[in-house]
Amino acid sequence: MMEEAEHHRYGEGRQLMPAIVNGLKCRCPACGKGRLFGKFLKTVDACEVCGTEIHHHRADDLPAYLVILIVGHFMVGGYMSGEALMDVPAWVHLAIWVPLTTLVAFLVIQPVKGAVIGLQWALKMHGFDGKGDDEPAEF
Repeated sequence: MMEEAEHHRYGEGRQLMPAIVNGLKCRCPACGKGRLFGKFLKTVDACEVCGTEIHHHRADDLPAYLVILIVGHFMVGGYMSGEALMDVPAWVHLAIWVPLTTLVAFLVIQPVKGAVIGLQWALKMHGFDGKGDDEPAEF
């Protein structure tokens, strides 16, 4: 099992899309089985199944920017459609769209952060190459 874990952590041929999909499912980007998050947005230090270290990821602000981009497009489209189809006061739109936007943002932030971590793992960024954060990755 450790040999398989070593292959997952530092092996060649990491595939981008499976890692991103595993991240979207909030699973380990390497094996797709272990949990990626211990709390809402707090990642686990290492995968409980394959042992891949997760703690050194640097998702930072990218997930929040992507959530704003994704949710913003859907909410603005919904608002514009609602405005064109219904004649309702502005307070009704606020009562509908502000809570809906907040709810959807909370629902998608964790999978988006997982996808960013999967992307970093697949591209061997920020220590996912096994050399540490200070050394450049080799492909």
